[in-house]
Amino acid sequence: MSTSKGTAEFILEQLGNSPRFRVRAMFGEYALYADNTPVALICDDTLYLKITEANMQSLRDHEQGPPYPGARPHWIITERDMRDCDTFQDMLLTVARSIPAKKKKI
Repeated sequence: MSTSKGTAEFILEQLGNSPRFRVRAMFGEYALYADNTPVALICDDTLYLKITEANMQSLRDHEQGPPYPGARPHWIITERDMRDCDTFQDMLLTVARSIPAKKKKI
């Protein structure tokens, strides 16, 4: 099953259409970027946020699941989690800050 473009647009709207966030289509699904860092996947119309040390405590009560068969578990983010724009943005930016920058190849 694939994610509808409307779902990706809805998530961006919940983020206040901030230029710090964007989605990129991939294989019928979407990757969600915060400050140009991939932080989540949108698969089967569900938002899956990467699990990091930085969000282990704050999201410990959330359900986990793989975005696709064979994937590592991710936090499942619901519409309720997206209601407060500032909190939702902070959730994604926390993940972006916790992921090490890729080293450029020489």
